[in-house]
Amino acid sequence: MKTAIIVQNLKCGGCAKTITSKLWEVRNISDVAVDVESAVVSIVYENMNDALTVKNKLKSLGYPSIDRKNSMAAKAISFVSCATGKLSKS
Repeated sequence: MKTAIIVQNLKCGGCAKTITSKLWEVRNISDVAVDVESAVVSIVYENMNDALTVKNKLKSLGYPSIDRKNSMAAKAISFVSCATGKLSKS
């Protein structure tokens, strides 16, 4: 199944790079795509638990879905995730 998750705090390619690399680590997830312009993360998943795991992973990276609270902590975490993505090697 395929889904698209609209996230908060997604600002640039560094954010997208971190999101992509971390979501590829999640079991049963494939075809990860991040659209920075629309703040959408698209994935293909095997079952609903996998999709929920992705939403929780995004939150832990500082990119909560739009249906979740965007706390100051999430914003700070996303800043670090973004910087990590910008500094990591391709």
